[in-house]
Amino acid sequence: MTTPNESGLHPFETSDLKYTLPPNPSWTFAQPVTATEDGRKWAEEERLGWKSVNAEQEGNTYALCISGIVPRPVAFVSTVSEDGVENLAPFSWFNQVSANPPVISVSCTGSPRHKDTATNIRATKGFTVNIISEPWIAQANSCSIDAPPGVSEWALSGLTREPSIAVKPPRVKESAFALECENVEIKNAAGAVAANLVLGSVKYIHVRKAVLNERGVVDPAKLKPVGRMGDITYVKIGDGFRIPRPSWAQAEDVRKIDFT
Repeated sequence: MTTPNESGLHPFETSDLKYTLPPNPSWTFAQPVTATEDGRKWAEEERLGWKSVNAEQEGNTYALCISGIVPRPVAFVSTVSEDGVENLAPFSWFNQVSANPPVISVSCTGSPRHKDTATNIRATKGFTVNIISEPWIAQANSCSIDAPPGVSEWALSGLTREPSIAVKPPRVKESAFALECENVEIKNAAGAVAANLVLGSVKYIHVRKAVLNERGVVDPAKLKPVGRMGDITYVKIGDGFRIPRPSWAQAEDVRKIDFT
């Protein structure tokens, strides 16, 4: 057990992912949440009431949404401007849209100013998405600095450019999982703070062999990915648990449920 410093913070310990049983391994269809002690405690907290926010009237729900829609994967995006200026920036409004063909999405808000990333992608089409791992989160986070337009974050990050195959922007060599992408569409979400939803077609996937398991897919314990919570909080992987996807044909308990 580590000892916290005067600020109450414990020293960072790298991920040591272990798999545990799921929270309720004996759960059966139609069993309520209150069937377990943890579930009863969760249900009892509802007595404190609800805060219901009218999003259309509230306007800026940014802080509330980023604290509740968690954890979020982080896209560390490399782009190049029309003038050849390289840019690096992290975005946590990111995910995969489809697998075949592989398409990803990255949302770039326009606050406090229009992001260079969206401008560059609109102009030059190509970009790379680099998944951040624990050992270099400080380098990646440095690129969230509010640098003036035209300033390349590569110089301050300490990270290494690796030439891409299909697009002009380099990928981050330190990233164990990187995607070369080509923009297929940018959707504008107009409002008090405009946002640009970038859809990218994945052209190449680069994966370090060291993070693959025996099945040829990424082992999260080896990748050590970093996610985002609310405010300035990042999160690492802790314990994992596996829950099989139910099959209607094989689920005997389903037959006992009264659907009328």
